[in-house]
Amino acid sequence: MSLKHISFQSKKIKKLIPQLITVGILISIIVYFVTNAQTNMGNRGIAFGFGFLNQEASFDITFSLIDYDGSYSYARAFLVGLLNTILVSVIGIFFATLLGVIVGVSRLSDNYLIAKVAEWYVEIFRNIPLILQIFFWYFAALRALPLPNEAINFNDISFLTVKGFYVPKFIWTNFNFFLISIIGAITAISVFNSYSRKQREQFGKQLPTTLISLLILITFPLISFLLFGVTLSFEYPVLKQLSPTIFTFDGGLNIIPELIALALSLSMYTATFIAENVRAGILGVSKGQKEAAASIGLNKNQILKLVVMPQALRIIIPPTTNQYLNLTKNSSLAAAIAYPDIVLVFAGTALMQTGRAIEIISITMLTYLTLSVSISIFMNWYNKKMAIKEK
Repeated sequence: MSLKHISFQSKKIKKLIPQLITVGILISIIVYFVTNAQTNMGNRGIAFGFGFLNQEASFDITFSLIDYDGSYSYARAFLVGLLNTILVSVIGIFFATLLGVIVGVSRLSDNYLIAKVAEWYVEIFRNIPLILQIFFWYFAALRALPLPNEAINFNDISFLTVKGFYVPKFIWTNFNFFLISIIGAITAISVFNSYSRKQREQFGKQLPTTLISLLILITFPLISFLLFGVTLSFEYPVLKQLSPTIFTFDGGLNIIPELIALALSLSMYTATFIAENVRAGILGVSKGQKEAAASIGLNKNQILKLVVMPQALRIIIPPTTNQYLNLTKNSSLAAAIAYPDIVLVFAGTALMQTGRAIEIISITMLTYLTLSVSISIFMNWYNKKMAIKEK
């Protein structure tokens, strides 16, 4: 074995030793705290385990995406809270991204009024604490809405009241075929966009990607209706009188005010930070690039779509990933207005009933960690996919 090889191995060992020591220290600390907690719990006669998850929960949840009542287990209650957390997070991320991009682009508009409105939106909503915005929408805005018998009527189809937003409910037949058609359409659009990008990069040929993508998105579901027996009907909300002074809506789908307030607050608050990311990304593209694109006849929309945004995304995506993570974790503030997310349902009601603090808090923390890591993995993949590759 040569001296050079020995020297190389020695350097690798020197780099590895501090890492092993650090890992050893971390493991020792974790083992110490776990052992200490088990000892203290044993001395106090407190049992440790997760068997309680199979016990009957014996409490109701006001809003659930799946079947649930008090006879179900704590594990089922946990699943209800988890799905409600994912629901408000997905809604928040979607609308925060949409609004953030619009506001971010508007801040750079040549129109003075549009630019100033976008600027004031950012300065106002990002500097008011999120919890106060949640309280505003829930207690000040939505609580001021009328009772069901005086509901704000949208063409006798939807009704906005203090008890929520009542909308038509979809009644599907053979929904699985429709879902498969949507997945197929998304796959086809992704393949076509990839082909279109290669055509543009290699031959300078610009295909009508937006139009063709829209046609694919319409055609695939239409085929599922025509060939696979997919049908769609609607169940509309109908006002029902329970007593001389009490009214409610029967049928349809009720979007509860807690969900509306939380989704609005998370979206509008997070959108301000995404808007600044978008603005920074666009400003990060040199002026010469835009002038060069204009010199070959591209209009402003084409310059933004084909030149600016592909380069700006490498600046926009990493900080926007942080905002998605913040939004998901900020959804835990839902407990302040009694939205039944995982914190209120599991780390709140279930914890108070069972007294299993260590188990429940550990599961809740691990759940948020899993959601955050999943978002990070997806966004890192997307960032790598959108990176500009030199050829």
